[in-house]
Amino acid sequence: MAISEHSEMNDLTPVRVGKSFRERSKSRSRSHDNGNRKDSRSPSRNKKPEDYGVDTMKITDDDAAFILGKGGKTKEKISKVSGAEIELFERDLILEIRGPKLIRRRAKKYCKGVMDQRTGPVNVTQDHDDDDDLTMISVPQEAVGFVTGRAGNFLRTIEEEWNTLMFFCEVDGSRGRVKDYEKLAIFGTVRARRGAELKVLSAVETKVPGYFEKIKYEVIDRDKGKGEDGTWGTDTMTFQDDELSYALGKQGGTRKKLERASGAVVQYVGQVALFSGEKGLRRKAKEYMKWLFDQLEGPVYVNGWEDRDDCTVVDVPSECIGYVTGARRAALGNMEEEWGTLMFFMNKEAMNGGGKGRDRSARGGSEQLAIFGDKRSRRGAELKIMSAVETKSPGAFTRGVREKFSSDKGFATDRFILKDDELSYALGKEGATRKKLELASGTILQCAEGGNECRTWKGF
Repeated sequence: MAISEHSEMNDLTPVRVGKSFRERSKSRSRSHDNGNRKDSRSPSRNKKPEDYGVDTMKITDDDAAFILGKGGKTKEKISKVSGAEIELFERDLILEIRGPKLIRRRAKKYCKGVMDQRTGPVNVTQDHDDDDDLTMISVPQEAVGFVTGRAGNFLRTIEEEWNTLMFFCEVDGSRGRVKDYEKLAIFGTVRARRGAELKVLSAVETKVPGYFEKIKYEVIDRDKGKGEDGTWGTDTMTFQDDELSYALGKQGGTRKKLERASGAVVQYVGQVALFSGEKGLRRKAKEYMKWLFDQLEGPVYVNGWEDRDDCTVVDVPSECIGYVTGARRAALGNMEEEWGTLMFFMNKEAMNGGGKGRDRSARGGSEQLAIFGDKRSRRGAELKIMSAVETKSPGAFTRGVREKFSSDKGFATDRFILKDDELSYALGKEGATRKKLELASGTILQCAEGGNECRTWKGF
């Protein structure tokens, strides 16, 4: 078996397939149902916090329209950012907010901010309005229109990407005065606020070059020590022009890939790369960046990958490498984008001077494909790679494999075998049924054909 990283597929004893998939499913259902199944609506699952409650706000017709937004998007945004359940009773003009006390407080604050925009600038102060959910940044006057975008579209795009609420505000009753800067309030979690903040500063730096240098240390030190483990912070790296272009990638694809794979916020402001997040996430992001540039010099091998918690390695047969990679790395790049991973082939021998590169014409050999990212993302990419290899070289992973059903409560893999007609039905037209099942169940569902039999892996 050519899978590394705690492989779930290490039992290669052949299995004789006698029962149909439906019969096997019924058998498993009976064996797992011993009368111990808990009702999904049990009180223990839906137990609410002690401070859970309901607040109401009386609003006007015009306020209701602002809170609701086009197609209800504004209300939905406020609910997502605050974490509260929000219901608007349009006939009675009552806004009902449900959730724990702090969540309700935030939701009411966001609703008030949205409604205040209807009549003029919103007044926000760091001391009064910060419930550990506020970042305020100064935007040069000449960049305000650029940051806002036509009809506010750029700000709305950032809000949607980072799950934040953002608006320009006044902080000292200075309405009507000529100001060099406008204050932008950003509400959300610490990670969401930092992502939105750096996106705005990147845009500002495009319009007003050199501005970031003036506020660099204020930005770097912001929220230091926060986060789940108290190690939140920001690290930086400075690029040359040609390096920045490579680190950014086509349409920012490389930057986005590093961000998703590492879990850190990765953004470029001018020539400076900023990595924000908990210490472990920042370390991974910088390592991924280093490996990215190391590949320009030659083959890369990650020593000790077996002991890492962010790495899976798949042995890909040499004759399948070109198929898996695709023209100009297109196939591999699409999988990285789909699953939010960083992937590259490792070649220890070539890196140590044992050869100039991989010999793709070699038969019977294989190369190690390293996949970096979180557990679920790596598994999804791994199974996609295995499926591609099976298409090119049937039986490479499925030969002799047998069914397996895990009893683990956490993330695990179930494996079952389908006949040709069953697989065709389970896949659907252009894989539509498989995708539907995957989305509805929240699992990773991947199929691979091997020899005369068809097999499916299912990751929970």
